[in-house]
Amino acid sequence: MNSPLGNRDFRWLFGAQICSLVGVGLLTVGLSLAAYRIGGAEAAGQVLGLLLALKMVAYVGLAPLAESLLQAVPRKAALVALDVGRMVLLIPMAFTTDIWQIAALSFLFFSMSAGFTPLYQSVIPDVVQEEDLYTKALSWSRVAYTLEAVLSPVIAGALLTVLDGSSLFLVAALAFSVSITSILLAQVPKAMTTDGKKPFLHRASKGLRIYVRTPRLRGLFLLNLALSLSMAWVLVNTVAYAGARLGDSERYYPLLMTFYGMGAGLGAFSIPHLVKRIAERRTMALGAFAFAACGAVFAAWPTPGLAALGAIWIGFGLSSSLVLTPGGLVITRSANTEDRAAVFAAQFSLSHAGWLLAYPLAGWLATQVSLEMAMLLLSGLTGAVALIALRVWPAQDPEQRVHQHPDLSEDHPHLRNIASTGPDHSHTHAYHIDDLHPRWDTGHR
Repeated sequence: MNSPLGNRDFRWLFGAQICSLVGVGLLTVGLSLAAYRIGGAEAAGQVLGLLLALKMVAYVGLAPLAESLLQAVPRKAALVALDVGRMVLLIPMAFTTDIWQIAALSFLFFSMSAGFTPLYQSVIPDVVQEEDLYTKALSWSRVAYTLEAVLSPVIAGALLTVLDGSSLFLVAALAFSVSITSILLAQVPKAMTTDGKKPFLHRASKGLRIYVRTPRLRGLFLLNLALSLSMAWVLVNTVAYAGARLGDSERYYPLLMTFYGMGAGLGAFSIPHLVKRIAERRTMALGAFAFAACGAVFAAWPTPGLAALGAIWIGFGLSSSLVLTPGGLVITRSANTEDRAAVFAAQFSLSHAGWLLAYPLAGWLATQVSLEMAMLLLSGLTGAVALIALRVWPAQDPEQRVHQHPDLSEDHPHLRNIASTGPDHSHTHAYHIDDLHPRWDTGHR
């Protein structure tokens, strides 16, 4: 079996992810139209800005809390319940007429997404356990995210030829109903947990504690932050560039983003080969520096033609996939099985905190200097943060580490199945931060 799609359970879960992404994409378009309907031309931007701010608040603040609250619930039941909740919330959105109504419903929807996405991500390595196949599964997942971003406006546009804007919420609800069915048809392994009796705040902060104490995870955060600083320019300012420099945003914005999607797909499918050859650290660093280089070339090119812009946007997409796709691999090998959901939740929260900084920075810079100079400055920041990430994430980073347990007794369960030597019980195994290993060990003696 050379593809994760040969795994029946992954096929159903991947189908659920695609339907969920389509639903979220249609919701995003629907919210934009609702903001215009409720706020009018004068206040539409403020209404949409409020809704997107609520989204980021939910993602950054609630993901670790949601993971802790859901810990006692079977994972399949939790995924289904969160999808049902999102589907139900979409229905009244089609009929809202006040800002506070759409804001409250949106915040509840995004709060459930903050619980769903990290939990889904933590299930996949348990369903696809062979590392090469899991790497390919991450590639398929990244392609799905990219295609959703590119195709959702196209799908919404086609639907709007026969439906009004409010009906997009109902079609999104239908997409979630298919996602629910797909999850029900999949077998989801039971989660292992040993934290059920510990205080809530201890459980809620566990993922963040593991994250900040693991050098490779700190490096992962910094590389994601590095990418977001310049990638935010592409997501925020491409439409402005298409209008200001190419003269027709409606024609050229979708074209440039299609080039971006093509590059992202190419990058995602190259990940299994690259990771096998140069590992996650170099692959992600290559992507960050390549994105910065594409940004610098774009900024320095006086009047690039459409072919050159297409190549640059393909480069943006390819580079972004090199950074974003391997994150699941890094998390999977940095946490015990029972802690993965908590660490995925921490990654979800911290990565969106980076975007919460990058989006307004990209928009603000474009109002202070030219679009090209804004990209040049952000690309420089990307390169600088990526260099810091390489200092934080050591080049020599073995998973198996020699360490000692002088405080444990001879008959401690942790020492029973792993050969130990000396009075300090020196032994070697895959090293993860947990209650028995609260601090990072360099592995050197």
